[in-house]
Amino acid sequence: INLTGSAGQSFGAFLTTGIKLVVEGDSNDYVGKGLSGGFIVVRKSPKSNLISHKNTIIGNTVLYGATSGKLFASGQAGERFAVRNSGALAIVEGCGAHGCEYMTGGTAVILGETGRNFAAGMSGGVAYIWDRDKAFEAKCNKELVLLEDVSEDAEELKRLIQNHLNYTTSTRAKEILDSWVQALAKLIRVMPIDYK
Repeated sequence: INLTGSAGQSFGAFLTTGIKLVVEGDSNDYVGKGLSGGFIVVRKSPKSNLISHKNTIIGNTVLYGATSGKLFASGQAGERFAVRNSGALAIVEGCGAHGCEYMTGGTAVILGETGRNFAAGMSGGVAYIWDRDKAFEAKCNKELVLLEDVSEDAEELKRLIQNHLNYTTSTRAKEILDSWVQALAKLIRVMPIDYK
């Protein structure tokens, strides 16, 4: 299903396997709430001159309680991104405070800055952060997680970022892939201690 414009609250909530939603525009809070195998792409309109990674494209509490499925968004997410995610894959270009809070599974890739208190109560899954300005550690709640290099996951991570570029035409993804060796040094893996 291909859509244009602004999607409202709970876009793609509980979306199941076999359905793919593509929005050229933006969406509000609770995108992919309870995502259950579906596929969501949110990308800016080709008519827009906004720089995607500098602007919010999806709202707060995205992927709350998601169990499986995929989300690619070429822009920032609001606060409480991927809270209680237990199995979905998501790639965004920044997020607000409390990202990946209480996450128990799945994969989150944030190609940009995060807000404070990232990974609070995160007991499972894995997150990857592109920490260009070395500001992430101060914003991460390290009570339950380790911050590691991504060398053993580099090939898989590159594939995920390439998929993000393919689905969203993200300039941020292209920037990272075009300088992959340098980007690797700025990527951080957030790994829950018990999960590891």
